[in-house]
Amino acid sequence: MKIGNVELKSNVIMAPMAGITDTAYRVLLEEQGAGLVSTEMVSAKGIFYKNKNNEIILKTAEDEHPIAVQLFGSDPMIMTSMAEKISEDFDIIDVNMGCPVPKIVNNGEGSALMKKPELAFSILETMSRVLKKPVTVKFRKGFDDKHVNAVEFAKMAEQAGVSAITVHGRTRAQMYAGNADWDIIRKVKEAVSIPVFGNGDIFTPEDAKRMIDETGVDGVAIARGAKGNPWLIGRTVHYLETGELLPEPDMEERKRMILRHAELMVKYKSEYIAIPEMRKHLAWYTAGIPGSARLRAGMNSLKTLDELKSFVNEAL
Repeated sequence: MKIGNVELKSNVIMAPMAGITDTAYRVLLEEQGAGLVSTEMVSAKGIFYKNKNNEIILKTAEDEHPIAVQLFGSDPMIMTSMAEKISEDFDIIDVNMGCPVPKIVNNGEGSALMKKPELAFSILETMSRVLKKPVTVKFRKGFDDKHVNAVEFAKMAEQAGVSAITVHGRTRAQMYAGNADWDIIRKVKEAVSIPVFGNGDIFTPEDAKRMIDETGVDGVAIARGAKGNPWLIGRTVHYLETGELLPEPDMEERKRMILRHAELMVKYKSEYIAIPEMRKHLAWYTAGIPGSARLRAGMNSLKTLDELKSFVNEAL
């Protein structure tokens, strides 16, 4: 399938997640067959003011395509000019209008824009008109149960010229609690003619197929289900293409993936930054296995790649 003129490898994409979809993890997901990967969410104003923290977020791997950069902000001109500035390294510019985090919302960004559809239109229309790369947008069911406007918001986004939509089936007020409303995703898909990706409560390949069957979406955007579980992408792609459900990874495969992930983290971030960040990934990779509490306790003292490798080989 395509988003604009960009050919995707599959209709299973990885939704951007802060602190997770960095360069190293994206490499693993692309190897699993992700149709599209995305950077972590990055502030357009942060790029404008040359925030050093964005340098790591915007770093891409060699030949990492197709890849989207996800921007957030509320100023149409800053969003457009900063997207234009960095667009050379990316195939798609994705706009975040769904982030529920208070510091983002309180600044009038992320899901707060669902309460300001005219401003949202101005941002998306300006970016779509000026940029040479496809513009996409991710948003939610609505801001809260009294303001469920995903269908109207989707129509607005299509009119503004975006090339695809990802809709999360929860309101901002829900954050990540409760169940995602797949019915609203279906209604969004029925309301527009551009590609729609469904997001929310996809934790197994069967979930992905059921979402496609029930909502008619063109593809699925996997998020929290892939934390410590990059195989979910590969298993889902395989299941959707063949109907065959591949087995869960065994312990040897888990060890191999953990070590490769750690090596990639060090490659792209340096050992000093990578190893402390890798601790949370280790906790996700080992969740639910016997002795996981003891493993988590041991992870906190790891400081070098060699220590991490020894720990993994001895503990798993």
